[in-house]
Amino acid sequence: MLPEEQELSRLETDQATLEERVTTAELELETLKVELSQFQYRYYQRPGRLYAELDDWEARIAMVEAGMHPDDVDAQFRAQAAEEQARRSAEEAGTIEKSPFPPPEITPETKQAFRKAAKLMHPDRATTDTERERRNVMMAKVNRAYESGDLETIEKLIVEFGQDPEAIQGDDLGARMIKAIRRIAQLRRRAEEIDKQLSETQSHELYELMVTVQQAEALGSDPIGDLVQEILRQISERKIKLEMMTLTQEPIGNVLGV
Repeated sequence: MLPEEQELSRLETDQATLEERVTTAELELETLKVELSQFQYRYYQRPGRLYAELDDWEARIAMVEAGMHPDDVDAQFRAQAAEEQARRSAEEAGTIEKSPFPPPEITPETKQAFRKAAKLMHPDRATTDTERERRNVMMAKVNRAYESGDLETIEKLIVEFGQDPEAIQGDDLGARMIKAIRRIAQLRRRAEEIDKQLSETQSHELYELMVTVQQAEALGSDPIGDLVQEILRQISERKIKLEMMTLTQEPIGNVLGV
């Protein structure tokens, strides 16, 4: 084997290794997005809704207190802040409730199909702007299908895309080496992008909460159930507090004898 052929073989081996790494990372990123979506839905179906209700009671109390002390700037500010928080919580809860069904579980078959599609039609495999745009459109469709657990659509997209033009052999040795070098550079850039996206996603509060809940559940605990009970207790307290304030129309400290 000529030295040039040996170098090409090495480059193509490196390329194949990087392609496998990028495909695996793409799958990890998309799967993480789905898992976070599932957890978010689950969370807002229970404590999320109750937090919105708790914030609403807090806002009501703050408004009554502001009415009792019209000249108290701090009381007015607290009322406005509580009202804004209640509005945001209600909007968040409403956004989740617009989706009547939780995101689906991703099956091993769907993951395998995604890997196949990503290897076949990833935009970084394009050699022209037109081909890159075509691949971007197709991968966007694949990502949407994956997030909804739609294996059939992913398989149809693979067939629709057809055989990868980059797989055609017969180029001269020099051209193949240049193509491999450029492809390796593209793959390295994409790997860095995915690593950054994964890092950003894993630093999000929702991800940290999901991991904490999963770890507790693995030990047999029910952290979400415990949280629900605690929020219900707080809601009950706020209801009693507001009722006492409304009945007396006096500062809550006087009502409680504080």
